[in-house]
Amino acid sequence: MTQRNQRKYVPNLPSMQALCELNYSHVLRILPDCDTEDLRYEFSVGVGLSYEIRIVESARYTSTLSIKQTTKDMPSYLTPAMTVRLYHDARMAEVINSQNTGALQPSYDYPNIKMRQRNEKHMVNIFLAEWLNFCLQHTSSVTSEA
Repeated sequence: MTQRNQRKYVPNLPSMQALCELNYSHVLRILPDCDTEDLRYEFSVGVGLSYEIRIVESARYTSTLSIKQTTKDMPSYLTPAMTVRLYHDARMAEVINSQNTGALQPSYDYPNIKMRQRNEKHMVNIFLAEWLNFCLQHTSSVTSEA
């Protein structure tokens, strides 16, 4: 084993904070109301892609969103799903769970039993940023339901 593999991965906090701030601003552009509990937004992106964002919990300083792809005729294991926590006071959004695999740790030793990448939390937040950006560029309709 090389020396590099033995060192523990340390997250780059300024980079992660900037990413979470970007995600928060993107979420606010997509959702006009992100602090009303049990509110659900459905929208289409391009042809054949549909998504749902549901506000599952709302408190004074935080909101928790469930984001999932609802496209029909696609196996559930291939459809993205994540839980995102919005921190309104800090103006940050962070993925706290992805693909129903449980809470994400800041870093992981590698290899590990679940075969998570050393920087899995950072990578999932990058995925959220790219997905939100895609949605902002290609969303054709947004509807909400209480």
